[in-house]
Amino acid sequence: MDAAECAGLIGGRLIGAGDVVIVGIADIAAAKAGDVSFFTGEGQIPATHATCVIVSEGAEFDPATPAVIVVKDPKLGFAKIAARLNTSPKRTGIDPSATIAVDAHVQASFIGPNVVIESSARLAVEVEIHTGTYIGKEVAIGRGTRIFPNCTIYSGTTIGEDCTIHAGCVIGADGFGFVRDGAEGYVKFPQAGGVSIGNNVELGANSCVDRGALGVTEIGDGTKIDNLVQIAHNVKIGKRVVIAAQTGISGSTVVEDDCVIGGQVGMGDHARVLSGAVIGSQAGVLPGKIVRKGIWWGTPVQPLDEYKRQNALVKGISRLKDEVKRLRAIIERSDDE
Repeated sequence: MDAAECAGLIGGRLIGAGDVVIVGIADIAAAKAGDVSFFTGEGQIPATHATCVIVSEGAEFDPATPAVIVVKDPKLGFAKIAARLNTSPKRTGIDPSATIAVDAHVQASFIGPNVVIESSARLAVEVEIHTGTYIGKEVAIGRGTRIFPNCTIYSGTTIGEDCTIHAGCVIGADGFGFVRDGAEGYVKFPQAGGVSIGNNVELGANSCVDRGALGVTEIGDGTKIDNLVQIAHNVKIGKRVVIAAQTGISGSTVVEDDCVIGGQVGMGDHARVLSGAVIGSQAGVLPGKIVRKGIWWGTPVQPLDEYKRQNALVKGISRLKDEVKRLRAIIERSDDE
């Protein structure tokens, strides 16, 4: 791509040469000739050898920079260009160590070493299945999806198009469902449902999505889930949701479209997070709680302004304690007189 193409792709205003060639991406400090980088702040951008820099209005740059693209959101623009430049050849072929059931319908472009694909699985074109992954019976995987090494995809799972499933993920294992039988202990409740993952979903390394108990666990189109996230049985996650690492979502909870969930958030069962809600890191959502649109924090989770007020009060307790001691001492001295 050249700088003019980059500017057109992200709807930016080009300053400088439009015909300089862009072949790579880099941090602004480490960039070299041929690279594109970005700067999100105002004022003078750091010294750089990048051929093209993406900036916002108000940024000051060295006039010797070959090409500068001005956009509203430089980071977003950079990400779009990076995605276009990432055209490395995809791996192709089926490794002879792979085990593929005779009735599996496999059109995948790449099947790596020691992959196992069970009966009636359906893999569309341009799918990549990397080393050591297990694909269970009747699993369906859509076009362009990549599944990295050592993933386990249980039977009854459907994964859409252009998804990325990172290493070590487990999709479709039994949910954690048991019924108490008095002194006899626990009886396992049936975990007979499935998992449905939409298009353009990313699931981080070592994350788990449990199958529904009697229904289906769902993840909507465009949702991005970080590493080490637990999605329990019958959870419904909407479209374009972002969930950071180490979050755990209990059974039958609903997270609607366009929510943002911070790291290490814990959600009780049957909670509901309404569209547009933002939940801060380490928050705790009680079972059955409804979290409305806005920014929420704390345990139990509460609106951010209320959380800040409570924090301020807690921090003031030590000062209040000291003041009470001081007043008590004055009273005692007065009584002695």
